[in-house]
Amino acid sequence: MGNSSSEEKASKPKFFDGVKAEFKKITWPDRDLLLRQSVAVVGVSIVLGGVIAILDMILQYAVDFLVK
Repeated sequence: MGNSSSEEKASKPKFFDGVKAEFKKITWPDRDLLLRQSVAVVGVSIVLGGVIAILDMILQYAVDFLVK
């Protein structure tokens, strides 16, 4: 039982060393790429929200027609 806690403490620094090494491998996007991707995400979200709103209105009229 005593060995498991000492092994756990020994593995933590290795874990954080691995995390640090992986963070060095990350290639972060430049400002232009980040801006273009953000605009694309916002644009697609707005369009998709509009499509969902239109489908919701159509289905609402269809359900109202069937109920009446």
